Amino acid sequence: MNMPKAFLLACGLIAGVASVNTQAADLPPIKPVAQVDLSRFMGSWYVIASIPSYFEREAYNAVETYTLKSDGKIDTVFRYRKGSFDSKRKEINSTGFVQDNTHNAVWGVQIIWPIKAQYVIASLNNDYSQTIIARDKRDYVWIMARTPTIPLADYDAMVEKVRAMGYDLKDLRKVPQQWPDATH
Repeated sequence: MNMPKAFLLACGLIAGVASVNTQAADLPPIKPVAQVDLSRFMGSWYVIASIPSYFEREAYNAVETYTLKSDGKIDTVFRYRKGSFDSKRKEINSTGFVQDNTHNAVWGVQIIWPIKAQYVIASLNNDYSQTIIARDKRDYVWIMARTPTIPLADYDAMVEKVRAMGYDLKDLRKVPQQWPDATH
């Protein structure tokens, strides 16, 4: 990432971290799942829907890929196309840091030093096929799956979980996914 993009990204993150969600201030912290097997969680996750950050607002074919490093950190690569399926693929790299005593379910994710954004694995299917990533601020949320699409009943159930966490769903955006061979 070149310096102007890094600077803009940092400014966007600082604005997001500094913003106050008064609705979230009155809500309890997001409850993480009881346990995450990091080796099973690693790999690619298609973003099915999100209350997006600034950089994700026009994302198509959004995929988040996690790789566990030997030092326990998690390399994260977010790939997407901005505005259409035909636009150039973009990539944002970050590092995940599992927080102690959270059974691997709460991370700090760092795109720009020293800012670490909260990342709570708030829902995770037993087969590690679908997940919801949330934040106590209720500003961003991600519904993700191992496949580019999920059954409507599953989607509706995950959206209801997000609502039950205290999110305002007016900004929830279903991410367009179109993969000829389901690879990225």
